[in-house]
Amino acid sequence: MLDELAKAGRYLGQTMRLMVGIPEYSTYVAHMEKMHPDKPVMTYEEFFRERQEARYAGGVGKCC
Repeated sequence: MLDELAKAGRYLGQTMRLMVGIPEYSTYVAHMEKMHPDKPVMTYEEFFRERQEARYAGGVGKCC
């Protein structure tokens, strides 16, 4: 039961982040490792800051 509750909490958190336009860091890391293995991966803090700037500064935030 606790595992199911924890899983539901993770999904809720992911949904809330996506609703406000903050993608998942783990998805970003997997993308970078697969598509751009020669480039450095941002830390979570750098990723979060970059996503906020892309959303609120009117810039385009996708690399591909």
